[in-house]
Amino acid sequence: MSTTEQLKHPAVGGIATIIALSPRQRGLPLMAKRGLDLIVASALLVVLSPLLMLVALLIRIESSGSVLFRQTRIGLGGTQFTVLKFRSMRSDADPEVHREFLENQRTCAAELTYHKVQRDERVTRLGAVIRRLSIDELPQLINVLRREMSLVGPRPDVPYSLEHYEPRHFERFSVLPGLTGLWQVSGRSALSYQEMLELDLQYARTWTFRTDLRLLLRTVPEVFKPERAG
Repeated sequence: MSTTEQLKHPAVGGIATIIALSPRQRGLPLMAKRGLDLIVASALLVVLSPLLMLVALLIRIESSGSVLFRQTRIGLGGTQFTVLKFRSMRSDADPEVHREFLENQRTCAAELTYHKVQRDERVTRLGAVIRRLSIDELPQLINVLRREMSLVGPRPDVPYSLEHYEPRHFERFSVLPGLTGLWQVSGRSALSYQEMLELDLQYARTWTFRTDLRLLLRTVPEVFKPERAG
């Protein structure tokens, strides 16, 4: 059984309990996971470089502002890092809209399914397309190379969301956050927020190298499912 340790983090304004790395999460399995991250992330950045440059150019043409969106997220062990995404909103978009949306998602009934802000007028026309195809997430391959993220893992959450975590939810920070993960291929927008957290916990407690390979293979067809087109 994994041992617990105490983590003091400003995002929650106090002491939060997380689960320390178990023996299974060290040694050879972790080395294999890191090797897969380096090989796949490096290869994808090279192969997809024409697409990345095209998207960057189109973003710059469509609206003023930085091509990349940078935001503080919570990673392994509760550490903060800057996540990278292609900017899909206007540069003057109000970030408080997202915070209020997350507050509503976390305080509504558990059966409420989790979605991004609907009919969000802050999103540009190109932004809607790259979000639907998850192209906006591709700059996070750089986060993977920096060892701030992995290809597979729980999605990195924003600091203000931790105010609503139960103590056991912090176990999701015992592994690196990922570009894709268990909840992304298990229903995604059809799941409630609590169900998402439960899948994150399940992954953190049971991941294996074989699990990562299986989830990566399941991610590609998931991106192109018809229900993501709306």
